[in-house]
This record gives sequence, structure tokens and C-alpha cells, in this order.
Amino acid sequence: MGIYGALSSAVTGLRAQAHALENISGNIANSQTTGYKRIETDFLDLIPDAPIKRQVPGAVLAQSRGTNDVQGDIKTVANETFIALNSNGFFVVEPKVGQSDGNPVFAGTNFYTRRGDFQIDKDGLLVNGAGYYLKGLPIDPGTGNISGSVPEVIKLSNAFLPAQQTSRINYQANLPQMPKTDAYKASIPNSELLRAGDYLGATFTPATATSTTDFPTATADLVGESLTISVSGTAFNYNFYSAAAGAPPANNASNMYIDTDGKTVAQILAEVQTHMQGRPNAAGSTVGLNGDGELAISMPTNSGHAMTASASAGLGLSFDQTAPVSSVPQGTPVPTISANQNAQFLTNSISGGAITVYAQNGAPANVQMRWAKVDSSTSTPPGTDTWHLYYMSNSNAAGAEAQWTRVNENFQFAANGSLAAPTGGATTLTGLNINGVAVGDVELRYDTNGLSQFADVNGTANVSTLNQNGYGAGEFVSVAINDNGRVVATYSNGERIDMAQVVTANFNAINSLKRLDGGVFEATSESGEAILDMSGTGIIGGSIEASNTDISDEFTKLIVTQQAYAAGTRIVSTADEMLQEALNMVR
Repeated sequence: MGIYGALSSAVTGLRAQAHALENISGNIANSQTTGYKRIETDFLDLIPDAPIKRQVPGAVLAQSRGTNDVQGDIKTVANETFIALNSNGFFVVEPKVGQSDGNPVFAGTNFYTRRGDFQIDKDGLLVNGAGYYLKGLPIDPGTGNISGSVPEVIKLSNAFLPAQQTSRINYQANLPQMPKTDAYKASIPNSELLRAGDYLGATFTPATATSTTDFPTATADLVGESLTISVSGTAFNYNFYSAAAGAPPANNASNMYIDTDGKTVAQILAEVQTHMQGRPNAAGSTVGLNGDGELAISMPTNSGHAMTASASAGLGLSFDQTAPVSSVPQGTPVPTISANQNAQFLTNSISGGAITVYAQNGAPANVQMRWAKVDSSTSTPPGTDTWHLYYMSNSNAAGAEAQWTRVNENFQFAANGSLAAPTGGATTLTGLNINGVAVGDVELRYDTNGLSQFADVNGTANVSTLNQNGYGAGEFVSVAINDNGRVVATYSNGERIDMAQVVTANFNAINSLKRLDGGVFEATSESGEAILDMSGTGIIGGSIEASNTDISDEFTKLIVTQQAYAAGTRIVSTADEMLQEALNMVR
């Protein structure tokens, strides 16, 4: 190659180091540029063709190498429309090419950038600091699903959000196996149940107890014995004694002591009857001997309260007993609860939660729900665990006007606490009307396992899910881009509506993209076509990506480049001196 070849190689080296210096200076200059990707310099040696034993090092060629696959630091910012990418993707953007009739005009060409400092401009478009507009896919506000597949410039609207009528209530809860209503008493069987007869004007066949053998006729046969009568599960003992044998113990809440001296059996039973009639739920009851000499005890007509009787062993009595029988069978649906029945209804039911629903015009209505257990597997006689659900349809009702309306379903539960019926997972509240606000048909959806009846020590309904899909009209407040890449508008009614989905692009040869001004890239034949991702994967809201330039690393490369350039100049000087010596040989 000779001296001229060495001189030529030295010049290519100087040129290559100058190219490297240019890249280093550009990297340092853009160390604070949002989303900037530094450019590295690669050196390629060019070897002249020669036999193996005559090969010599040749010239050098400098070429640029992108670092698009090297991520810069991600910083959290307060602006909710700033976004960053935690992946090798790019945001799809487009520049504005003009204005027509006051509206922006776009060319329809896709460019790609990592610069995510997007803000809303006067036209409601998202534009970054370099003047490129973010593209994405519109979202159907009704379904929340992406509509379309070709990215378009995202345009936001600050229009008033119209009201949406409630069409579905999602409801899930556990109902206690033993509801502890205000009327519930552990000692009174079935006191946890709502008795349909109390609300439908039922008549009751009273509870009775009749001894199967004659009651003693001699007063002396009663001394030391007792009679026990239970009303609604509360037992009371009537104890017979002779004053001649000594004073009895004092009467208490569950015992009464009756002196038999100088009294007939009829007089003694009359004292029992008088006390019975003063007991809760037993006013009008009777205690006495029937025409066959048997002891007959009867509760008042239509009381609906249970009563049982038993006697001490010395009396030798057993009883034929009947429970109160209502003309309205237990579990019969009560379609509505009137205002004058409200106080009793509240004592026979438990709260099921409340939710606000919306009519077509956005008028709100508060739906208060209560559960009433109407039948039980542990009742006498045993039934099926059955609940009825009511909602307050008219809080201003008075007198006989309906205040609560029953949901038209019998909710029945199996022994393991699971819902046995209905099996559809939803029921319809037909023509829902709350205090005059006509909401219309609303689906009450509780799904397959949404309602259960497991034991609960508190005896209350534990509501785990209660929401609905309606809302009132609202005014536009703000917009943000979340971590799923959804552009979400917030309104004054508290609703957050997805407006668009940010689209990202990936490339097989990410470092073969062509750079353009403003931190954007253009696809090339070497990079391949963009692979669009509509899932929002890797997008981080409220963040921004910094330049991936490392100042200390660039300064180190700057020193090396400077020394390499200086060494190249020495080669040129040496080659020049050698040429001078060669020329001097002919003098």
C-alpha cells in the first residue's frame, strides 16, 4: 500500500473520529431531551485485496448505530396526560400539516416516538412538546370496547355527558341463617320469621293443650305439684303448696306459688288463668276443666302465638296439644307493605343495603332494600329456608298506601347455604318506580353464587357487591391516561368514561428506524413494518421517559475520540516526513 496508502488510511481515520465526535456532541446536547435515544458510533475496517502474506490493515469507515432498544429513566410527573413506555414500543403520532376552516388537517402518515409529554391543545387533541399528535383507537362508550383497527388522531370532547338510565343492579350478599331482627328472641321458635298472616289479615285457630286424663279433683292432690305453661317459647311454672306446711319461696319471673288451703280446684285454676291473661301475648287465654274433667288451656282467638303445657310427675298428666294455624300459610308472598304496617315490617326484616339508580332523564332515586325470612327448615313444621326481598317504593306513603314492594321471587337456599332457587342468576324489577321517579325495568343480577345463606353471628345481611350502571348528566372536568393506555375523561357526576385507547408500535429491527426532527422515527425497509399493539401493554401514566444519554460515558468517549484523532494527525505528519525524505533522494 505504501506511504500514500498509509496517508489515505490516516485521513479516513480522522474522518471517522470526526463523525464519532459529531455523534458525541449530539448526544451531550440532547442529554435533557425527553425520550431522546443516543447514537453510538461503529467503526468498520476496509481491507485491500491482497495475498494472505501481503495483507495490511486498510482504511476505516464510521457508521451510526441507534440505541432505540435502550430505555431511559422513567420519571413520575404530576401531569396525568404524560405517558412513558416500559417496553421497546413507540407511540404512534402524526404532525399537523395545515388548517382548514379552523380545523386541523393531517396527512394520514404514521410516525413513531418515545416522547410522551402529551398535553391537550385548543382543538382537544393530545400533542407532545415536539408538535406531534398522539394517535389511538376510539372506544364505544356503551360497551367500553375498542371500535376500529386503524389508528387515528385522538380527539377529546368537553361536551356535557348525557345521563344513562339504570338497566342493571349488581348485587351479592350473604344472608344469615338466623336473622336477628328486632322481633327475634332466641327462646321463641320462629320469631325470626315474617308471618304473612300478620300483613294479609289472616285469622288463626288458637293453640290449645288438653290433658289426656282427668285433672285431680281433690285440692290435697295438688300440694307439692306444679303446672308449666309456655307462651311463645317463654315458660312459667305454677307451683301449688299448703300454707299450713310453711311459707313458700317468693314469686319470681318464672315461678308463681299458689296456696291451696281452703280453695277448690276451680278457684286454684282461676288464679292460674288470671295470671296467664296478664302474660305477654296471652291476654284472653283460658285455663280450666272441660265437661269431661280434663284440664283445657287455650290461647286467645287469632293471637297466632304458640303455647305448650306440661305437669309435674305427681299429677300424672300428658297433653294433646295444637299449634296456632293461620288461614294464610307461612311463606305466602306479601306483595306490598303499607305505611301503617311499616313499623312491624322493620322489626321482622333486616337491611339489605341501599343504592341510587337513575331514570332516563338522570333523575336519581334511592333504592332501599330489606330482606325478610318467611320460612325455615328449623321451623315447626319444618319448611324450606326461604327469603323475600323488598324495596321501598314510596317513602312518603301514609295509611294503607304501599310503602314497600316485594321483588317477585322466592329465594330458597339449600342445607349447605347455596342458592337453590331461582337458578337464572338474575331477576327483573319490572317497572321500578321510586317516589314517583319512573326508572323502568331493571335487572337485579346476583349471578350463580352471588347470594348465599351461611351462619353469621351478627344475624345481619353482609352485602359484598352493590353497584349499578346508570348515572346522571355531568360536566367535563379533566382527562388522564391510565396505565392501560386508556384515555379517561372525568365528569362532575363522578363518572370516568374511557374515550380512546393509545396504540403502540413495535418493530422487528428497532434500531433500523430512520430518525426525523422532534424525536420521531420513520419506518424503513430495514426496520420492517410496524406491529401495532392495542392492549396498552407497557404504558405508564403520569410519567415521562428521559434521554438515555449518560453524560459521564459521553465525556469518556470524547477523551478517547480526541486522542484517537490526535494519533491520526501524527500518522499524517509522519507520512509527510517520509515523502519528503523520498523526494530528497533525487537531489
